[in-house]
Amino acid sequence: MKTSVRAALAGALACGVLTTAVVISRHDDSTAAPADAAPPRGPYVALGDSYTAGPGIPDQGGAPAGCDRSARNYPALVARRLSLPAADFRDVSCSGATLADLTVAQSTDHGTNPAQLSALSDRTRLVTLGMGGNDIGFASLVKTCVKSGVLSFALKSMKVDAGDAPCRARYVSDGADEIGQRIDAADEQLAQALAEVKSRAPKARVYVVGYPAILPRGAADCRAEMGLAAGDVTYLHDKEQQLNRMLRERADKAGVGYVDTYAPSVGRDACADRQVRWVEPLVPLAPAASVHPNERGEQGMADAVLKTLGV
Repeated sequence: MKTSVRAALAGALACGVLTTAVVISRHDDSTAAPADAAPPRGPYVALGDSYTAGPGIPDQGGAPAGCDRSARNYPALVARRLSLPAADFRDVSCSGATLADLTVAQSTDHGTNPAQLSALSDRTRLVTLGMGGNDIGFASLVKTCVKSGVLSFALKSMKVDAGDAPCRARYVSDGADEIGQRIDAADEQLAQALAEVKSRAPKARVYVVGYPAILPRGAADCRAEMGLAAGDVTYLHDKEQQLNRMLRERADKAGVGYVDTYAPSVGRDACADRQVRWVEPLVPLAPAASVHPNERGEQGMADAVLKTLGV
């Protein structure tokens, strides 16, 4: 693997990369606000991980610096569109965050982020929560799949087999899928987290925000951008599907909304043309973290949130 690719992968893992997201179908059936409900105007609290925070996207700010929040991430864009004053907007998202970091402080390389739920109160009127990928270990999954893909490619002497999926073989055995099991476990954690959100912010409208498309639906050649074997592109996409399906279903069971950011991002994944993609590949060509949304992606996610809010 080239040095630049190794460095980009290391940066992705440091940010708590989650190559995840996805929804059941291509049509947009996000859980929208009731027709007679006026859009909430704040106070608004944004909870989330690096896909919410926007690492690498200018302008970086907020405290602690280790959370890598951008002033152009989707929560900031939503708050701006809702014309919220600064006092009515709290973005406590943080790169690398897991569901556990909602209730306990999170240490970063540059400071400690307080428990994210501490930003909620009975004054809060809008909450978005974008989390789950780090809970199922997608950072290590990406690392494993890239290494497996590069090795497989070398051993096959440049011959590419569309069904080749060395990474999938590591995680699926005798019909049991380790990543699928992790998603099931995260479901229970999310159920508890949403109950706590509703308890702390009883007057708020709450929305779980899904992840945009990271990889294409079919076994397209993503070797140049991601170093993945063709079959593993499909495997990772399917795990993204399963993760987002869990997020949607858990939101429904908890009686909160769901924002589908996958449907509008189809064809704009990390392997798409650089002029249209929402997510940067292993070696970013736009200001963003490796395998994370770029500024176009954050804007697309903000548009999806606003559409669901009825704005």
